[in-house]
Amino acid sequence: MFPLRRALRPVAAVTVALVLTACSSSDAEGRDGDVMFAQMMIPHHEQAVEMADLALEKDGVSAEVKDLATDIKAAQDPEIKTMSEWLTEWKAPASASNGMDHGGGHDAGAGMMSDDDMQALQAAEGAEFDKQWLTMMIEHHEGAVEMAKDVLKTTKDPEVKTLAEAVVSGQEAEISTMQGLLD
Repeated sequence: MFPLRRALRPVAAVTVALVLTACSSSDAEGRDGDVMFAQMMIPHHEQAVEMADLALEKDGVSAEVKDLATDIKAAQDPEIKTMSEWLTEWKAPASASNGMDHGGGHDAGAGMMSDDDMQALQAAEGAEFDKQWLTMMIEHHEGAVEMAKDVLKTTKDPEVKTLAEAVVSGQEAEISTMQGLLD
């Protein structure tokens, strides 16, 4: 009986190694998606907070826009902190190597505003500011929802899933509110 066990050990070892390799490969692919999500969502959220701050600091902004700006900051500041902690824990760089910035296009982060967009928003006043802010924030939120739905297709991490689901539900609700204010 013992010789059979000894003979089966190499087979068992190879089987375990193959299973672990398959799992770690799949896990690594999921983690790569999680890392990219956090690396792209952090600057995306930072820009939304920047837009919210602009609305909160300006005179002549409607109470509805100021309330939304307050809610956006309250939701996204803690999410930025959480995702930054994940990247540290995962020993991943704080930013993706694709050079995402405010001038980035769809590949750099759907819904990101260009520097020109941000300058135009800053220059706007009163009702025109409200309209631009709502229009831009809807586009911005749609980009975040798209990124969150993308990571939900690949993540195996329950914390990433929870945050991505919160982004989808929270920002879809805010999009609906903002569309109502524009109508």
